[in-house]
Amino acid sequence: MLRYLYIAFCSVSVYFFIVLAIRLFGKKDVSQLSISDLVFVLLLSNSVQNAMVGADSSLAGGLVAATSLFVANYIIKLIVYRFPKIERLIEGEPLLLVYKGKINEKNLAKAKITKDELLEAVREHGVASLDDVELAVFEMDGNISIISERAENEYVKKKIPVRMKRRE
Repeated sequence: MLRYLYIAFCSVSVYFFIVLAIRLFGKKDVSQLSISDLVFVLLLSNSVQNAMVGADSSLAGGLVAATSLFVANYIIKLIVYRFPKIERLIEGEPLLLVYKGKINEKNLAKAKITKDELLEAVREHGVASLDDVELAVFEMDGNISIISERAENEYVKKKIPVRMKRRE
């Protein structure tokens, strides 16, 4: 029994270390994985496996480690849900990258995003030019949200019922 408690303790410790490390080294790596990011994640999981289960390669040891990780993740989600300040500490805050076609260089550097990566995200959202971008936001999950003037107008057209348009 003590052996399994030790596995649970080690697994939860590794979980919190990985969450902290990802937070410190940047969340950009979470959103879309490049080849090097994928290799990194695979090697990282392999490198911490022994720290979690030690020499115990039994089914029970693996299940205890996995269950501990699920429980730790569930507890973190509950805490983040109930305490928004802790969410900002763990998850970070959205960063405004572009406003009305102008790049916020400070936030771009803070997010560790190059101009080429930003322009790629703009194109992926179907926007031809940075001048057409009303807002570009680096979200807490590592994605970049783009709102263009065209998209804003299309959204308004779709969401306002025809009856309301006629009254105006």
